[in-house]
Amino acid sequence: MSAPTHIRPLPPGPSGPRARATTAVGTRLHWWALALPALAFGLLLLLLAGSGEGHAATGEASGLVQVAEQLLRAVG
Repeated sequence: MSAPTHIRPLPPGPSGPRARATTAVGTRLHWWALALPALAFGLLLLLLAGSGEGHAATGEASGLVQVAEQLLRAVG
């Protein structure tokens, strides 16, 4: 058995051209809402495009791995 629900009516809002302008500002899209996903997509596309030049296929260690090995030798 479902419980009865009571819906409260919304209070009357402001009317006129100013009220329409304030609601239109809330629906505008900010510049970063398009720029950040486009930038992320571009960076991921570059990562995928450059994956053919990977060092794993040639057996060479990457620069980060070489630095980590040098640090481990220095510490250990």
